Amino acid sequence: MTRQDFRENIWMAFDTLWQHKLRSFLTILGVVIGTTTVIVIAAFVSGIDSQVAKEIESFGTNSIYIFKFDPGFNFNPSAEERQRKPISYEDAMAIRDECPSVVDVSPFMSPVDFMQGPMAERVKIRFQNTEMVNATVQGTLPAYFRMGNTEVTEGRFFGDGENMTRADVCVIGRDVANTLFPAINAIDKEIMINGRNYRVIGVLKKRETFISPSDDPGNENKAVYIPYETIRKIFPNVKENFVMAQFAPGKQEQAIDEIRQTLRTNRKVAYGQPDNFGIQTSEGIIQQFQSITGGVFLLMVAISSVGLLIGGIGVMNIMLVSGTERPKEIGVRKAIGARRRDIVMQFLIEAATLTGLGGLIGILLGWGLAEIIKLVMPTFVPFWAPIVGFVVSVGLGVGFGLWPAWKAARLDPIEALRYE
Repeated sequence: MTRQDFRENIWMAFDTLWQHKLRSFLTILGVVIGTTTVIVIAAFVSGIDSQVAKEIESFGTNSIYIFKFDPGFNFNPSAEERQRKPISYEDAMAIRDECPSVVDVSPFMSPVDFMQGPMAERVKIRFQNTEMVNATVQGTLPAYFRMGNTEVTEGRFFGDGENMTRADVCVIGRDVANTLFPAINAIDKEIMINGRNYRVIGVLKKRETFISPSDDPGNENKAVYIPYETIRKIFPNVKENFVMAQFAPGKQEQAIDEIRQTLRTNRKVAYGQPDNFGIQTSEGIIQQFQSITGGVFLLMVAISSVGLLIGGIGVMNIMLVSGTERPKEIGVRKAIGARRRDIVMQFLIEAATLTGLGGLIGILLGWGLAEIIKLVMPTFVPFWAPIVGFVVSVGLGVGFGLWPAWKAARLDPIEALRYE
């Protein structure tokens, strides 16, 4: 087929669609809905993945996290995991002292059970007559601030001397400052925690959060950091620790191996027995989250493909009807020399034009909806989504148009010309 023939078939396809506008619209409606859904889902998943990666990387791309529980998004640990002995301060110090690839280490201790998420019991914090019940008190070392994973916009961090002397000082998250000190500067004010006064010496920069909802204990905007030795004094019965370690550039795998060996030795894990702790990296957390969103994406695409399937069946139906309505046209074309493959090509181009038009409309609608959704949550349309959407739409027309095209091409030209 020459380029001129191809252009003529395209114009003939549009002419046919225009002559049957309502029928054509109803036929491509399924394609429009299916393509729109795919674009919106792709934008939604891509936006979430991007935001999650950004949030996790804000805590440092060279960070390693050590838990008592196995790594992963598991909010219902097994009985064996719950019975493991806690990650201790001594474990953290062993990592710091015995792992050459580790630059710095900081344990975190909190009376809040993070595994309970938003349902976790909180410590009440008060300033004068204002009380905040959804803040999270955590003890940590000055090393956490030296890692550069968080930033103070007012005041300063507490130092090693304040930690060793168990000073009653604290650094608070932005939401805590806005709640307790909405109209005044928080620095050097005293807040009451568990019946004891602590002087505010710093306010953290507000951190964008998506993984941690506003009332989740993992939300740093609602955190109150106090020196590690101080929290051990006021909550002597709390034993659970979470440890963050920072590895030297290019030393991630070596650091993980060193940490694993150190913890197995320190926690007396017998040879051949599985680890009684979990190790996770920022990259690993992002990959696990993306595997979840990827599964959701495939499920939603499978559901939305029903619309595409309906659209494809509609295309096949309209092309069969078109073939029965146009026998004279087909007969004339054959009489003047058109071959079977020319008739097949004409019908396939019409079908592909029909679904391709539906795909384009669906892409534009999906893009517009994604921009509207972007006002309330992160979304962006990945570059591949419109391409895939259009290619699938055109392919749908070709696939479902084959049978009508083949049937039309087999018409006998003499019988076709006799058709009234």
